[in-house]
Amino acid sequence: MTQPTQPYKGTRDFYPEDQRIQNWLMQKFSKVTESFGYEPYNGPMLEPFDLYAAKSGEEIVKKQLYHFQDQADRHVAIRPEMTPTLARMVAGKLQELPRPIRWYSFPNLWRYEQPQRGRLREHWQLNVDILGGDRDLADAEALAIAVGIFEEFGARDKIQIRLNNRALVNHVFREQMKISDTVSLALSKLLDAKDKMKPEAFDAGLIALGLDADQRRHLAEFLAADFTTVAQRFDCAGAREIARIFELAGSMGYADVLVFDPAIMRGLDYYTGTVFEAYDVSPENRRALFGGGRYDDLIGLFSKKDALSGMGFGLGDVGMRNFLETHGLLNPPPSVPDLVVTCPEAGLLARALDVATKMRALGFCVLAPTGALSFKQALKQGDRSGSRFVLLMGEEELKQDLYILKNMKTGEQTSLRLDQIASVLGV
Repeated sequence: MTQPTQPYKGTRDFYPEDQRIQNWLMQKFSKVTESFGYEPYNGPMLEPFDLYAAKSGEEIVKKQLYHFQDQADRHVAIRPEMTPTLARMVAGKLQELPRPIRWYSFPNLWRYEQPQRGRLREHWQLNVDILGGDRDLADAEALAIAVGIFEEFGARDKIQIRLNNRALVNHVFREQMKISDTVSLALSKLLDAKDKMKPEAFDAGLIALGLDADQRRHLAEFLAADFTTVAQRFDCAGAREIARIFELAGSMGYADVLVFDPAIMRGLDYYTGTVFEAYDVSPENRRALFGGGRYDDLIGLFSKKDALSGMGFGLGDVGMRNFLETHGLLNPPPSVPDLVVTCPEAGLLARALDVATKMRALGFCVLAPTGALSFKQALKQGDRSGSRFVLLMGEEELKQDLYILKNMKTGEQTSLRLDQIASVLGV
């Protein structure tokens, strides 16, 4: 059988350089999220199929979910998103967890979809969720974390967060357009895909849903309205929540990043309140980077004791890397050793390994020798590794219990005792 030479389509091999970038992204994500008091968690990659069949959007379940029968004939699925797992875990210990619950994770997720720029079948995604507490304050905090992440990368001015509210949308659909819940759900999914459709295809979709000319006119007016107009026309909880978030965003210093967009829907069925998507403002990468929203009923599907409301968002690593590359901000610090210890002859190997061990015990990253090397070979190895310093063993220096320390950047070399080397490396 021929062995494959490439990874499965839509997945990636993480060579050391790629993994270094991935680790850097995670460190940045964790730094910002934990500064708001959030704690990390994780869950299994495999979950019962029913977890997603009942809680995720139809497109995910029918078109994108990897699922199969295991050896015990259980119907299982590889996680396409993290929120259902979060809901299951929270419901399992609902009475033990202090409120509000502030959790984050960085799981790898799988969806069977067409690989393209910013989207692969396997990706890693930052998930940030807050459950409980004041709804508006929680929504504003989640948005502040999202803005803070881009600020950490020096890209705050390069994004725009488009905000809407599913309760407001439902109010317009039911009270003004007079359509049923079933048609409302189908219409929200059509609107979620609007930007990917030609105008005539979207109009045909509206007619296929049974919307008459008057209903289509009301929808067009709503989609074209600014928030001032919407707030005046629709006195409902959804509109009041949006107004409150804008007010809180002003207090938290990121109102300039927010804009009301009545076309933002989000495709997942469990969103009930605030929904948002972040967009790159660059014309070279004008696409949605990530999104999220409020889910009121998801925990209640697992627990009859408490229908705890939550708010969260997911930020994928593929889109984030593309965004950072577009703006010249993909610049993780180089991963280089502090010191390369070399050995000129086999008889000195034990001594070289002892030096390397002692330097590591002091907290330095050290490459130890794997054999004897000439001075020229040793320096070449140090240069190739990118190390800041190379330790050489000269015959005369060793007689005085000294070592030659060469600075690979300046070319300067000094003879030092072992206890002096650490102070130089620490510079």
